[in-house]
Amino acid sequence: MTATATATATAPTIAELEEQERRLTLPRFTYDDAWALGSLLVGLARERRAPVAIDIRRGGQQLFHAALPGSTPDNDAWIDRKRRVVERYGCSSYLVGSRFRAKGTTFEESSRLAPDVYAAHGGAFPITVEGAGVIGTVVVSGLPQTEDHALVVEALERFRSA
Repeated sequence: MTATATATATAPTIAELEEQERRLTLPRFTYDDAWALGSLLVGLARERRAPVAIDIRRGGQQLFHAALPGSTPDNDAWIDRKRRVVERYGCSSYLVGSRFRAKGTTFEESSRLAPDVYAAHGGAFPITVEGAGVIGTVVVSGLPQTEDHALVVEALERFRSA
């Protein structure tokens, strides 16, 4: 499947986004888990020839980063901006943006946060551990926001069921 073949991904509802976050809570998240999840994401992206960059962090430490063919340094800037939204709001960057849109506005217009520092676009997802809460982030950048988000969710679903 090519990156363009995934363009049919439909935008999830707020309820669906919230359910994803509840369902994708992990029992633990170790250094080895970061490597396994990152490697899974790289594999999925390569299968689709997706020109993405991937980043996984726990707290302030980057545990995994990969840039695939076709990605650019701009993807790393998007990763940072989307990751900051998860760190600030404690939920996926796509959910944050969707909540603003549901109120008839945009994140950029109403958050009072610098758009060069924060981006509420899909692709950044919280790593939530049972009993500990949000402990990190997994971020994909390089596709349209719905596809970035869907790729992360698919990888977390596969990772969680492995």
